[in-house]
Amino acid sequence: MVYGAVMPYMLDDTGFGLDPATAGTIGSWTTFGMLLGALGAGNTMDWFGRRPMTVSCVVVFSVGSGVCALAGDPVSFGAGRFLAGLGLGGLLPTCLAVVAEFAPAGRVALATGVLMTAYHAGGMTATGIGLAVAPSHGWRWAFAAGVLPAVPAVLLLLLRMPESPAVLYSRGHADRAADTAERYGLPLPEAADTPTGGVSGRLRAVADLVDAGRRRTTLLLWVASFCGLMLVYGVSTWLPQLMRSSGYGLDSSVGLLMVVNAGGIVGMLVAGKVAGRFGAAPVAGVWFALTAVSMLLLGTRPPLAVAYCVIALAGVWLFSAGTMVYAAAGRLYPPALRAPGIGWVTGIGRLGAVVSPWLGGVLVSRGREEWGFAVFALAGLVGAVTVLLAVPRSRPGAST
Repeated sequence: MVYGAVMPYMLDDTGFGLDPATAGTIGSWTTFGMLLGALGAGNTMDWFGRRPMTVSCVVVFSVGSGVCALAGDPVSFGAGRFLAGLGLGGLLPTCLAVVAEFAPAGRVALATGVLMTAYHAGGMTATGIGLAVAPSHGWRWAFAAGVLPAVPAVLLLLLRMPESPAVLYSRGHADRAADTAERYGLPLPEAADTPTGGVSGRLRAVADLVDAGRRRTTLLLWVASFCGLMLVYGVSTWLPQLMRSSGYGLDSSVGLLMVVNAGGIVGMLVAGKVAGRFGAAPVAGVWFALTAVSMLLLGTRPPLAVAYCVIALAGVWLFSAGTMVYAAAGRLYPPALRAPGIGWVTGIGRLGAVVSPWLGGVLVSRGREEWGFAVFALAGLVGAVTVLLAVPRSRPGAST
């Protein structure tokens, strides 16, 4: 989020040497790091534990943000972005798995939405910092601010975050697992619900995700997640520049990024509540379709006041569409496969996040910015179709 907010100022910093094509490539390296982080966390969080994985990820992305603040050229800046992406990529599936396990029955979608509002509150904060400090103090201070939350976040996680009862049970700590389950009102873990330890267990879990009974659902969820993250990171990275190229001023273009994140917070809460009644997958499908409509409207270059309204509504739909894909995955996979299932859904989805910033850079560098909104609209349409088809016909949609 902070990268999209300060990118126009970075491009104007001639001493740093960043051009649009390189900026897009760096954005893709960030999301490639998130891909590796998500896949790594999805396959190892059951092994190392949810809490140690979460703490490690916070430390890694905070250090990466510090490297960005001190970078002397685009190469070292890209290395810092890759490191930050590695940490954040591992953090999201870990937190999503924790929420899916600890949320009350029937409220997983709402709890997932509430969790992800924090992501967009951070995005708004990053945009606000960029607007406040970049014009007068330089873009580096926006990345320096990303180091500050590490200490309070790590302390809170170590003091207050519980470990998964299923993980405790799989390690032979049956008494601690029972105590944690009782404290949080969770069912006692059973052998069938606990992950298999070791490398062989991790490989078996991945194979189970694509066996004959789950292959169709898994592949469709991967495509839907790809589309969701293509939208999220494409819009977050390139919205200010696309709007600037469409004739809007720099300040208003960056301000639109804050508006889209504000819409994202509202959308998470609304989507989670609605999904509790109708199911996460149907809500994700409708939200994807509405995102496609919003992107097509922005491509018409509406007046600024109308653009603000459309952007706010687009934020309501586009961020929570992908989040509801995660919520659906948390219910479509059995407990023993929940962590690797969510990890691979978010990890494969990162390919969309890798492609989107790079593609935006190519379009901008070739003067084809007007195609950007059409590409985002197509991603919304494909996401709508695939997430609706992901739910097995034998299971009611409300179960997701």
